[in-house]
Amino acid sequence: MKNEERDQIRKKIREKIGEMTSKIKDYKELSRPVSPENAIGRISRMEAINNKAVFEAALREAEDRLKKLKEAESKVELPDFGRCVRCKDDIPLGRLMIMPESTRCVRCARL
Repeated sequence: MKNEERDQIRKKIREKIGEMTSKIKDYKELSRPVSPENAIGRISRMEAINNKAVFEAALREAEDRLKKLKEAESKVELPDFGRCVRCKDDIPLGRLMIMPESTRCVRCARL
C-alpha cells in the first residue's frame, strides 16, 4: 500500500471516529430511561420504551464500530494493514475508504 493511500485511509478513519463519537453522544441521550412520572398515555409510553431499546442497540453497534476504528487507526502503519486476514489478498482501497475498519476482503467477509 502506498503512503498516499495510507494517508487517505488515516484521514477517513479520523473522520469516521468523529462521526461515531457524535452518534454515540446522541444515542446516549436518546436511550436515557423513560421516566414513569411522565404524563404520557400507555401506548405512547410503550412506544417510548421500544424506541429506547432501539437506540440502545444502535448505541452498542456504534460503540463497537468506534472500537474497531480506533484499532484500525493504531494499525494503519503496519505492513499488513489493508490485507485480508483470511486470504492475505489486498483489500481494495474503495472498501477501506467506506469501511476503514475492514480486516477482510469482500469475498472472505461473505463467508
